[in-house]
Amino acid sequence: MADDLLGAQWRKCTRSGDNNGNCVEVADNLPGLVAVRDSKDPAGPALTFSPAAWASFVRVTKSGH
Repeated sequence: MADDLLGAQWRKCTRSGDNNGNCVEVADNLPGLVAVRDSKDPAGPALTFSPAAWASFVRVTKSGH
């Protein structure tokens, strides 16, 4: 799995930014994969999703559910 994340370009999620470092980072530049990690632990584990699953999660989250 770690090889799948080579070349990931991480960015902080716009809705997770607080000034205490409690942020989620997303890499959505990888073909067929969206990765999510804790910005406080960049060397730690990352969750991975298919682009369709991630889009569904974002859509449902934005709707408030």
